[in-house]
Amino acid sequence: MAEKAIEAKKKGQKKSSEDYTYVGMVFHRLTRHKLAMVGAFMLIFILLFVFVGPLIWRANPNTQIEGLGGLFNPASRAHPLGTDDYGRDVLARMFFGGRISLFIGFISAISSTLVGALVGLVAGYYGGWSDNILMRFTDAMLSIPTFPLLIALASVLGKGVWQIILVIVVFGWMTDARLVRGLVLSLKEQEYVEAARAIGASANRIMWRHLFPNTLAVLIVSTTIGIGGAIIYEASISFLGFGVQAPFASWGNMLQNAQQFIWNSPRLIIYPGLAIFMTVLGFNFFGDGLRDAIDPKLKL
Repeated sequence: MAEKAIEAKKKGQKKSSEDYTYVGMVFHRLTRHKLAMVGAFMLIFILLFVFVGPLIWRANPNTQIEGLGGLFNPASRAHPLGTDDYGRDVLARMFFGGRISLFIGFISAISSTLVGALVGLVAGYYGGWSDNILMRFTDAMLSIPTFPLLIALASVLGKGVWQIILVIVVFGWMTDARLVRGLVLSLKEQEYVEAARAIGASANRIMWRHLFPNTLAVLIVSTTIGIGGAIIYEASISFLGFGVQAPFASWGNMLQNAQQFIWNSPRLIIYPGLAIFMTVLGFNFFGDGLRDAIDPKLKL
């Protein structure tokens, strides 16, 4: 009877973080993080809006309504968010502009993380002159005023999606490099790395097979937060006229096109601005929650 009572009591108890695998523990802690869940719901809403929305509302973002009667139309059944100064459906442009903005954000953040991870791995593992040269170059890049040079480099490379991605990557890898270097300096002294060296594993194998996987958790958090920053950079560059160009739409160039109509048609500013705000806030909330969930020392 006593054993049954103990078993029943155990069944009634909630699982602690120690009862999960590492991935299960992270997921469990993440779902208990309120801001992370708010961010996740915001991101799910944005992704459904951008990718599922065009399947429901089929409209060409570049189709213009002929005649003055199609310009600056308010919301209607035919155009739920109205039309812009060229008579184009604003809702359709929000759909397809969001795809481009998210594409730039994801590719830029992932590419920046990979470049930073490579620099950090080499600097942290080899040390010596390699570490000194790479870290002094990283420090020099960090000391550069980023935004003015982003604009200057964008004007030199040209205007387009891939040019913006290249510009953001050039100025976006340094923080990840320093982060990975710090982790590698600690990890390379661990016993499993010493054992790999003892059995004759090459430096490349040790870096990519043993060290890099142990930095992935931190890099995933950094990438998640970096996506929001890349979207802000894209919007800023496009707003100033150096980013995505017509006929393609992005949330940034929608703001740029609408700035002269801010008083007589403010909705053209509000819709893309609100989309950028929700997306960046969602990634920041989710990234902060993921960072807290990965750190077992924090109590949630």
